[in-house]
Amino acid sequence: MKRPTLEAVAARAGVSRATVSRVVNGQLTVTPQIRDAVMRAVDELGYVPNSAARSLVTQRTDSVALVVSEPPTRVFSEDPMFSTVIRSASLELEAADKQVVLMLAGSQKSHARIERYVAGGHVDGVMLISMHGADPLPAAVARMGVPAVSYGRPAVPVPLPYVDNDNVGGAVKAVRHLLDRGRRRIATIAGPQDMIGGQDRLAGYRDALRDSDRRSIVAVGDFTRQSGAAAMRHLLQDDPQLDAVFVANDLMAIGALQALRQAGRRVPDDVAVVGFDDIEAARFTEPPLTTIRHPVSEQAAAMVQLLLGLLRGGPAVPVVLPTELVVRDSA
Repeated sequence: MKRPTLEAVAARAGVSRATVSRVVNGQLTVTPQIRDAVMRAVDELGYVPNSAARSLVTQRTDSVALVVSEPPTRVFSEDPMFSTVIRSASLELEAADKQVVLMLAGSQKSHARIERYVAGGHVDGVMLISMHGADPLPAAVARMGVPAVSYGRPAVPVPLPYVDNDNVGGAVKAVRHLLDRGRRRIATIAGPQDMIGGQDRLAGYRDALRDSDRRSIVAVGDFTRQSGAAAMRHLLQDDPQLDAVFVANDLMAIGALQALRQAGRRVPDDVAVVGFDDIEAARFTEPPLTTIRHPVSEQAAAMVQLLLGLLRGGPAVPVVLPTELVVRDSA
């Protein structure tokens, strides 16, 4: 069956080809009556606009790149945060009639490929997720002048708007909760220090302890469950008398719970544990994990709305969302 053409729609609606083009490309210089006539003709004929031709007219692709700077195993099997961000951002973009192009930037080769793709004009905008300090992509995208936003404040100074959560304030809430429970030797398992989330959550831990005249006891992980277990074992060796630990994300906290159980430490009787993120698994640990709720879905949706605003010529104003303490049985 032959595909309906723009000319056929124009003939059915009784208007010019140029008028049909303006209507299907969303231009506002057409009266409502003519617009209705054109859309009736489109529906009756089953006309589908040619996206390539439309891009030539509008200079838009209606596609957005969602770039995650992590290897595939981390994105798809190890950390549930990424699936939540991707799902929430995709739904928000779908509601705005935008196509998502998921791109993983876990290697130097993939970085170069993504830079070429974005520079080639294949997307209207870029969303950057899980950026590390030495990551060249934020600066490269900024140089291209392509509208872009970051999920989380970039770890390096680049002119890139972002949506973040209150990492410092959330960490302060976690440590104050432990202090209020009478804990005196409070350690932390910090996240990677080349990421702003790791830096800010460590800063909040130190701020809260400084106010209470207690010393810092720090081990560093990489936001994985395995690193949380290893860091917990290190902390127990470094200070066997510690009675609480604030962990910079829930996956590492789950690893810490495992290490404490293997060491014969009861939670929370011997060591209280507070995580950060409130992933679904936090409710089903043994004991259920007290944590800081990080609004992942809301942050992803806000990131999309910030980018859509930039595409409309709006301001590049950073957004910081609040966090919430969720008390369960681990602390």
